[in-house]
Amino acid sequence: MTEAASNSTFGPYRLHERINGGGMADIWHVSDAQGRSYALRLMHKNLRFNFFAKKSFFRGCEILSQIHQHDYVINYVDHGKIGGQPYCVMEYIEGDNLKILFARGDDVVTEFVGNILIDMAIALQHVHDSGFMHLDFKPENVVVTRNGNVRLVDFDLAMPRPQKPTKLGRTPGTPAYMSPEQLQRKPVDHRADIWAYGVTAYELLTDRKPFTGESGKEILQAQLNRDALLLLPRSINSELPANLERIVMKCLEQDPENRYQDVTYLVRDLESALYVAK
Repeated sequence: MTEAASNSTFGPYRLHERINGGGMADIWHVSDAQGRSYALRLMHKNLRFNFFAKKSFFRGCEILSQIHQHDYVINYVDHGKIGGQPYCVMEYIEGDNLKILFARGDDVVTEFVGNILIDMAIALQHVHDSGFMHLDFKPENVVVTRNGNVRLVDFDLAMPRPQKPTKLGRTPGTPAYMSPEQLQRKPVDHRADIWAYGVTAYELLTDRKPFTGESGKEILQAQLNRDALLLLPRSINSELPANLERIVMKCLEQDPENRYQDVTYLVRDLESALYVAK
């Protein structure tokens, strides 16, 4: 449940409408004294004594403040605490995340699918080139406007990109989009994001997840039985170009050594498959 009421205030901002919410925070459409619109992310009050949650929230804010100057990453404005409650102010985008668009079968997905696929990859390339891994790439964290413009959001789980795969202290995230190495608690690097991109792209193109299960353990078993269980995207959607199918399947290779080693090459192949002139 939300912890702030519409038309109330938070510091210098007037709250108008709760846009979305998650396990860590609610996002509100707000305006300042000059009437300018923003998106305000408010951490849930019941997490104020949760050290891990607060650390993740502020780390995400700091990372966003370093990488936000990009067309496909949500723009950062400010963050801090007011009355002990952590917050982050970002640009306000009139749109919904891909999870919501999927759920209602929105035409914006089919109309701009090529743009969305390429722009998501370019956003991820920018994150990696800036020295970070997102580690929570999924449809819920990709906001799309009515014109098909993309913004990557939520960097709470992001971490510096290591020079070689590194075992993470904790492996939070959404199991359906986590790579086999994450679910097995093996050393991880930026190629875990490439896997998550592949899951998201597969879902975008087929309207179903490539690997399903009721738990992370069941999803991992499906991943490990990839060759037996994974349907080729074109067997579900015959209109897909063969080159696009190969790109998605390369992202979903169980062994990270067999995936794209850098998102730069993923972007290149997407542009070629979708006939985007360079």
